[in-house]
Amino acid sequence: MDIRVAAYGVIVDDGKILLAHWNEGGRSGWTLPGGGIDPGEDPVDAVVREIAEETGYEAVAGELLGIDSHIVPAEARFVADAGPLHALRIVYRASVVGGTLANELDGTTDEARWFPLHSIPSRRVELVNVALGMAGLA
Repeated sequence: MDIRVAAYGVIVDDGKILLAHWNEGGRSGWTLPGGGIDPGEDPVDAVVREIAEETGYEAVAGELLGIDSHIVPAEARFVADAGPLHALRIVYRASVVGGTLANELDGTTDEARWFPLHSIPSRRVELVNVALGMAGLA
């Protein structure tokens, strides 16, 4: 079984949440800004880096909201002949402190956008629902 450890940020400002549009392998959906932790990288540094890459914003990581453990079955993986994947997703509350909203180029996300909390798109990855619950926003 493969394992992937990633860090994500829940960024809410003025009743809106910042999401990134994930688009990979013919599948897509809105997700939290964040992603894989590089070897030796601290999760807080990773979430700040990923937020910048996917949204253009400089951010600070705040409170650790929780860690979600999720198993992706082999048949749901994008990699041919891969086994199951154990995804550990570290979720922080985060805040924007600078920068300008921009879309990621040449990555697995292709757009970043603010959405009112009451009208988050239904085409979203399940991590968004998990994180909203962790943040007391569900």
